Amino acid sequence: MTAVGQPVRQPAGRPVRQSAPVSAAPDRAPDRAPDRARDRAPARGAAAAKGRRLVELDVLRFVAAFAVMSFHFMAASKSLWDEYPTKLFEPVARLTTLGILGVELFFLISGFVILMSVWGHTVGEFAVSRVSRLYPAYWFAVLMIFVMYRFSGVAGFDPKLSDGEYLLNLTMFQGAFGVGHAGGVFWSLWVELRFYVLVALFSLVGITLRRCLVFLAAWSGLALLAELTQNETLVFVFMPRQAPYFIAGMAFFLIHRFGARSGAFMPWLLVAAGYGMSLYAAMERVGERVRLVGIKHYPAPPEAVVIAITVVYLLMAAVALGWLRWVRWRRLVTLGALTYPLYLVHQTVSAVVIPAYRDVVDPWPLVVITMAVSIGLAYLIYRMVDKPGQRWLRARLGALLDRFRRSRPRGGGGSSRTTRAIPAQSPEASVP
Repeated sequence: MTAVGQPVRQPAGRPVRQSAPVSAAPDRAPDRAPDRARDRAPARGAAAAKGRRLVELDVLRFVAAFAVMSFHFMAASKSLWDEYPTKLFEPVARLTTLGILGVELFFLISGFVILMSVWGHTVGEFAVSRVSRLYPAYWFAVLMIFVMYRFSGVAGFDPKLSDGEYLLNLTMFQGAFGVGHAGGVFWSLWVELRFYVLVALFSLVGITLRRCLVFLAAWSGLALLAELTQNETLVFVFMPRQAPYFIAGMAFFLIHRFGARSGAFMPWLLVAAGYGMSLYAAMERVGERVRLVGIKHYPAPPEAVVIAITVVYLLMAAVALGWLRWVRWRRLVTLGALTYPLYLVHQTVSAVVIPAYRDVVDPWPLVVITMAVSIGLAYLIYRMVDKPGQRWLRARLGALLDRFRRSRPRGGGGSSRTTRAIPAQSPEASVP
């Protein structure tokens, strides 16, 4: 849940000298010593489109968010309509039930974008980028949910949290303490945070192509072990139901960046492994809901899940191979920008609008109105909260990082390095 939102830029068009780790420590510049020739392969497509914005990822983010919104409004929430929504929207039920897998598309995109974000940056710079990206809109969403359930008669999706639990939700670490999430989709942000920690720890040893391949292969094996053993610690750390998407997304980025020279078949082998594990994870996730309400009320058979996951992987392969470079309409970037706020607040909007008008407005026009209100509110949050909030938080965290670096004793005359521009790319995220 990329995590989502900001425009994503392709790596610069100069030859990729992936000769050095990203960072040996969170506050030190990357080592520039030469490495193996394969880690210096030129970035495919970068020279031809220097600094080109990956608009195709912005579009895919919005597709993922719209799929999740359609799932919540038209397939998942009987309490909203006082009726099974798949009965009200039967003509599209086979599509909207698969909207739950929009989260999986977010995780794939996040794997791609997060590896791109950390490559060439220190752990501190990566942390500043992620915190400034995730928190402004998230804080607003938590406060909005708190105010709504404390001071109105709205009851749908009420998380029933205490004031202290709402405060803990502001940290985004409530999942670590067994506290419920203020918003129904916030669980995916906790998954994203754990993914970021793994990437940050990996970056401490230095990110190179060869090390990426080893890291992804090791994570795949450990995720499989966690799934087979169901050991709580292994499941918590290696996230077997979400790891396949992150791993495949990172492998897709390697293909995008290094092309055919990225260790020959290894990135594609990692994608294939992720695809196989993803099919199992997706069928289990959708199957749980089918078992809960029955296939009649949730028409999502296994073959439909296989098709959906296959389409998602094909779309990401098209991005990695540059087949979607023709998607260049600049206004589409706005769709990617408002995706994260939309993901955060759409359920809250539906809890207000649908129960209030379901008895006087037909379901089809009402769901269109609710979607329009959700998208409109998301745009306002992006322009008035998210965008300025990111800028403000990134500047201040960047200044703190620079001050921390300057305060540390340095070898070789005590020289210090000022903070480079903090990347402003989106997660997910992110974000399921």
